Amino acid sequence: MKKIFAVKTENLEKRVDVFLSNMLPEMSRSQIQKLISDGLVDVNNNPVKANYKLKEQDEIVVSIPEPRELDIKPENIDIDILFEDAYIAVVNKPQGMVVHPAPGNYSGTLVNALLYHCKDLSGINGTLRPGIVHRIDKDTSGILVVAKNDLAHKNLAAQIKKYSVNRIYKAIVYGNVKETAGIIKTTIGRHPVDRKKMAVGAKNARVAETHFTVLEAFKNYTYIEAKLKTGRTHQIRVHMSYINHPVVGDPKYSKGKNSLGFTTQALHAEMLGFIHPGTNNYIEFIAPLPEDFKVGLNALREDPKL
Repeated sequence: MKKIFAVKTENLEKRVDVFLSNMLPEMSRSQIQKLISDGLVDVNNNPVKANYKLKEQDEIVVSIPEPRELDIKPENIDIDILFEDAYIAVVNKPQGMVVHPAPGNYSGTLVNALLYHCKDLSGINGTLRPGIVHRIDKDTSGILVVAKNDLAHKNLAAQIKKYSVNRIYKAIVYGNVKETAGIIKTTIGRHPVDRKKMAVGAKNARVAETHFTVLEAFKNYTYIEAKLKTGRTHQIRVHMSYINHPVVGDPKYSKGKNSLGFTTQALHAEMLGFIHPGTNNYIEFIAPLPEDFKVGLNALREDPKL
């Protein structure tokens, strides 16, 4: 696959690897530099180095190799399937489980488990992500819906694209949130320096909207409910950090230190509601809070100093 970019005035003298990092947010900086070192990035029909400074009227052609198909193996991993029929499976994903295989994680993922338990997953997303319509972060627990045929996959993907799927999360955040409720609406895009993070107001960002409600306020923490109106990567984590109340234990968007015992983010995808692709009826599913979340919440309720 080839992608072609024309250099505009505001990008003159910018390094080509930095420019491409902004133009190709789905790729990491190291991936782009690997393309350059492999001679797959041409400027005016000539290969360049990563530190090449862009000039007026430069034309950049990036040749992106087709992804290598991998034989992903079914694995007998115990997973909590809340509902299953011929169209969908609804799963309560545990914290710490990666949703689909990727470099460094080709086994032990939710997909590996699903391939063992469900023999008829939709193939639209290929061998790496069969049936996966949406995802939640590795260290976020909670509900996912998985498509078991292509009709269901297209239907659910369309609902997600139209933002008609109801997604409610529970989180414990740092600090005492003064408002009883609020709406955070910004743009979110790939962080310009740390490509594993997202950032408000980054280049090539997309609109993101989160509605939150305070459920319980404590001295140094707040228990909230967050409803997604859009579904950007790390959206709740980025938005709560943006208003200076990051999710407790979040290793990317907070200092991670807390007195509640959380070793990673206290974030749980509690409720998922959507139109069933086979019956056209609205259905909802709820996943109870995981044990460590309940322990942290109980500690807050019992100790007024926290």
